[in-house]
Amino acid sequence: MTDIRVLIADDQAAVREGLALLLETMSGVAVVGQAADGLDAAAQAAELKPDIVLMDLNMPRADGIEATSRILAQNPDIRVVVLTTYEDDTSIVGALRAGALGYLTKSATRADIERAVKAAAAGQAILDPAVQRQLLAAATGASPAPGKSEAEPAATPDDLSPREADVLRLIAAGHSNREIAKKLFVGEATVKSHINRIFTKTGCRDRAQAVQYAFTHGYAEPGRGAAS
Repeated sequence: MTDIRVLIADDQAAVREGLALLLETMSGVAVVGQAADGLDAAAQAAELKPDIVLMDLNMPRADGIEATSRILAQNPDIRVVVLTTYEDDTSIVGALRAGALGYLTKSATRADIERAVKAAAAGQAILDPAVQRQLLAAATGASPAPGKSEAEPAATPDDLSPREADVLRLIAAGHSNREIAKKLFVGEATVKSHINRIFTKTGCRDRAQAVQYAFTHGYAEPGRGAAS
């Protein structure tokens, strides 16, 4: 089985080296590079073409959100998992809009990081429970979402069918198309059709945005992720 190739992007050398040592203890995971800033991360991602970029947000030259946008514009098959100290609305939404598939805080355990890396490699979204709670709080008005652009449209009825809503909930829980198909007793082609309609109706362009949409529009609850 081919190892999951990971590029680490963090401006603190001690953090990069510690993460590298941690990741190398995980079965099926190999560290292929370390970047000290956002531009370096984008350049190394273009050269090394890792499966996963483990991305900090606060970095010089280009922050993690900009770096994520640059990386995915050049290599859309790369999966970005954010690992940061920030869990404010602006950082979370910015990272997800840029295309990050996972979002963890630096309080994450070894098991959390391994789960997120392996889930992202399989195309599944993983959000830290604290991040899920933050998104839900913003969606329900428990706290305002700082930095929200006035150009962003207010929530409107999305006209999802009951089955499409079920699929969206399962996407938010981190399930793959195959797992969704098994849970709903339908074929994978049917699941893909539902997902395409969900994207069209919600304006999402990928699974990461669909996860964000699910939490900010009440389709998913905090603290619920993919089944182990």
